[in-house]
Amino acid sequence: MPELTLAHLGPTGTYSEMAAIAYAESLAQQGQASQLQLHRTIQGTLQAVVRGDADQAIVPVENSIEGQVPASLDTLWQSEGLQVQKTLVLPIRHALISTAVDLGHIRIVRSHPQALAQCRDWMAVHIPTADQQPSNSTSEALAHLRENPNWAAIASERAAHLYDLPILAQPINDQPDNCTRFWVVGPQPSPGGSLTSLAFSLPANEPGALMRALEIFARRQLNMSRIESRPTKRSLGEYLFFVDLEANARGPEVQDALGELATVTEDLRLLGSYDLLDLSQSEPD
Repeated sequence: MPELTLAHLGPTGTYSEMAAIAYAESLAQQGQASQLQLHRTIQGTLQAVVRGDADQAIVPVENSIEGQVPASLDTLWQSEGLQVQKTLVLPIRHALISTAVDLGHIRIVRSHPQALAQCRDWMAVHIPTADQQPSNSTSEALAHLRENPNWAAIASERAAHLYDLPILAQPINDQPDNCTRFWVVGPQPSPGGSLTSLAFSLPANEPGALMRALEIFARRQLNMSRIESRPTKRSLGEYLFFVDLEANARGPEVQDALGELATVTEDLRLLGSYDLLDLSQSEPD
């Protein structure tokens, strides 16, 4: 089999890279070789697959504390032809990384917005006066720490070791069971599995429009494990809806539901039907 190129959010040391490594290891167990490809943004990670520069992309879609990752959902909706191949769940254990003498010397904390939000309560108690600055990724936040002893970054213990930077505190995430769900996305048809993801927009913003769509699943006893909305970006009050079902899209009930759903939605997209590769019991490197 030809070697696969797996795109993910960089630089080296991100949680996305950790998920990509875990996925690559699962492929290796099946005799499939792969190589990792770094990208600066989530949008760029998915667009690499659209362009054909990568075979698959591993992107975060949901965190147990902060919920959806908008960049992944928005880009997937805007990029027709991509399909979810598998989902991964990765435990997230944040560390505060800095060359500061102690917490009292920290003036600026940098990280990805999701990581900052996942450590909001801890920072309010331990470094309440520090300014928070967003970065494209947790690893990107590590840049310039050495020459700025009053700066800190929130990233993984693995990232601290890779960049040979000291850890002042860990874990600092507000919830101990913090996990992030990733999607493996590719251009090929999804393989089918126990989970199905879809998205749709509604033809009109009127009473009962969403209910008519959702009752299609209820009548068939199809369980929704997630429903989230994102603005269409066309006008205020218009939304896209992302739904996860605990069912295989190839089953007759789901096929029937999708057929009826198409009659009450404006734009309906099947994002993929896939299985879970659970990493929640594994220890990150």
